[in-house]
Amino acid sequence: MQTRKLGKTDLEIVPLVFGGNVFGWTVDEAKSFELLDAFVDRGFNCIDTADVYSVWVPGHTGGESETILGKWFARSGKRNSVVLATKVGMEMKNADGNPAGKGLGKKWIYEEVDQSLRRLQTDHIDLYQSHKDDPETPLEETLEAYGRLIEQGKVRFIGASNYKGDRMAEAVELSEKAGLPVYRTLQPEYNLHDRQRYEEELAPVAAKFGVGVIPYFSLASGFLTGKYETLEDARGAKREARLTKYFDERGMKILKALKSVAEEKSVEQASVALAWMLAQPTITAPIASATSVKQMQALFASAELWLSEAELGLLTEASGY
Repeated sequence: MQTRKLGKTDLEIVPLVFGGNVFGWTVDEAKSFELLDAFVDRGFNCIDTADVYSVWVPGHTGGESETILGKWFARSGKRNSVVLATKVGMEMKNADGNPAGKGLGKKWIYEEVDQSLRRLQTDHIDLYQSHKDDPETPLEETLEAYGRLIEQGKVRFIGASNYKGDRMAEAVELSEKAGLPVYRTLQPEYNLHDRQRYEEELAPVAAKFGVGVIPYFSLASGFLTGKYETLEDARGAKREARLTKYFDERGMKILKALKSVAEEKSVEQASVALAWMLAQPTITAPIASATSVKQMQALFASAELWLSEAELGLLTEASGY
């Protein structure tokens, strides 16, 4: 299966990243293990999670996803088959539900990386990402902290998520000037519906600095799969709040184009949506999640699905902004 280099690193990944936000949220531990086995046994090798997953679930404190992933590593022995990505910076909770810490200050990063390593039952993280920008902490402090973690062997490479274009450029330029670790990847929100901000603000930065891009919400919280044809279909879904914005005139045009191409190719709409992303010049690999092995087949298919120029054009035009 083809692989792509993750930015200016020596990490080679099959161009589909499994999103670990579902572990301990929409799938339990046993189902998570089943999905992880299916993913890696099929030849895919990159998994993305975060320390904060899934703090939004009542009774959770954060760390639930990493804990499940760590148990799977211990049980399966497949840690060395995985490029492991996780994140730091969002607010975690204590056992009593109160704030435990957040941000990209040195002290918190040093504490939280050790917690992540413990939960993940591993001695290193391949890609450690700033989950969101922290304007209260100087970039130098954050990058110096990462430098120490790299020297200690706890982290191999670093990336950023949810950064604005100018801030990402500032961070990379600072790193190169000061000899600090460089953000080698960017994790933005990007999909057929959510295009404008990434394409206008972030894609030029990624292209200029050779940053690997692994977008999240690649299937627009499930909207692009065709599972929800109307807003009523999304009522009661765990992602209902995120889905609402997609049911506009443009969203319907996108679904119509996806359905047309999917039927022509005899594949699922999710496969087509992800294949379109893989054809975009600055995208390394989309991040996508699934809650069943059946759903994962559509994700698998996307990595080897070729779309013609006419098909890509149809999707690009239908999703134009």
